[in-house]
Amino acid sequence: FNTLSQFRASSQQYYIPRMFSSSVLRIARAAASYPAVGRVSIGAARRTVAASPAVSPSPAATSSDAPPSVFDKIVKITVIDPSGARRVIPAYVGQTLYDACSTSNVDLGPSSIGSPQQKVRSSTWTEPLYGEGATSGFDHVILQSGNKGVQLVEPPHSNEIKMLEVYWDDDEIFPESRLASQVEISKDMDGLVVYVPDRIVDDIP
Repeated sequence: FNTLSQFRASSQQYYIPRMFSSSVLRIARAAASYPAVGRVSIGAARRTVAASPAVSPSPAATSSDAPPSVFDKIVKITVIDPSGARRVIPAYVGQTLYDACSTSNVDLGPSSIGSPQQKVRSSTWTEPLYGEGATSGFDHVILQSGNKGVQLVEPPHSNEIKMLEVYWDDDEIFPESRLASQVEISKDMDGLVVYVPDRIVDDIP
């Protein structure tokens, strides 16, 4: 080499390719220690996935059930007043028919306030609750007999029947007659038609 700069240039040209080839050699040696394991396991996995039958999603996974909504607990009831005018009101499942009418400003007179006498829990068990039941008969209504919810509603207790007979004449009472405060709204009552007869005087001092 004639000059120091020529020596340095020659050294760099020789050293860089040699360093690169040494790195490649180390990588090749490392891969050679376990070549079959990697290739066989990957290939076997691919073949297994390709040969496995497609798994159909379960009904729960494909279910499009929407989250609970307050509208699931609301039914619509048609109220017919003594003049024949119809009005559709909302009612919440679990509340009484009297409360639903009162919330929508439908006048049914004073409520037959009283704790329930008993509660039907099943077809074979009626739990006695020892309440006084209906204490008045002002809130008389006539329910649509063909409604599914009316067919499933708990039958009137002895006090309710007694109050109807005390407050109303025989020709004003029908098999579908109930006291609104003693009727609990259910989901099956959606579309129920309720007729409100002429009110009896309830404001005599």
